[in-house]
Amino acid sequence: MKAVSVQQIQELDRMAIEDYGIPSIVLMENAGRQVALEVIRQLKKIKKPSVCVVCGLGNNAGDGFVAARHLINRGIKTRVFLAGKEKLLKDDAAVNDQILKKLKCPIREFQRFDRSMISLIAAANVVVDAVFGVGLNREVRGLFRAVIEAINQKAKRVVSVDIPSGLDGTTGGIYGVCVKAMTTVTFSFAKKGFFYRDGPKYVGRIVVADIGIPSQLKKKI
Repeated sequence: MKAVSVQQIQELDRMAIEDYGIPSIVLMENAGRQVALEVIRQLKKIKKPSVCVVCGLGNNAGDGFVAARHLINRGIKTRVFLAGKEKLLKDDAAVNDQILKKLKCPIREFQRFDRSMISLIAAANVVVDAVFGVGLNREVRGLFRAVIEAINQKAKRVVSVDIPSGLDGTTGGIYGVCVKAMTTVTFSFAKKGFFYRDGPKYVGRIVVADIGIPSQLKKKI
């Protein structure tokens, strides 16, 4: 399995957007849809399944919003939790947040993790981890640490979006705490950190998903 560093994957995305003219929101749509397809596959044998999508405030949240929309379109009961204030969302993530609102999907903002939310996470058949992406480069503290710990303690199964939240995509180190995924749906390439240090303990099964990056561009990387 080919693997790249965080710097390489960020450069790949930049070139796709700036040099090839692929809108970033198209890449986000493709990414979220791939996550949803994996979740649907895992729910295939479950009657009346439910999903919780737990989001941070970055682009990873936008992927989570897209995944939630596709799950809702399939008739799957889906709840979306947002760690922080909706008004702080930017760019493509903000656009997909507004689409969900128009679909009447409630997005529950939270500043602290309460018992009702922990109960919903525990009851869900799948929890989608869309808290942090590959850009994380600091210790996870406060609310986000509590969220990750609750997911690890209570979730039946976890699908992480691109990378388990809290893992360094290059070194495989963790930023104090990390989501322990059953499956990681990663985009374009696996990340080097999946195979080093703590990485193998947290990524679970790796699914490398195509999000529409041109093949000739991938060869350059």
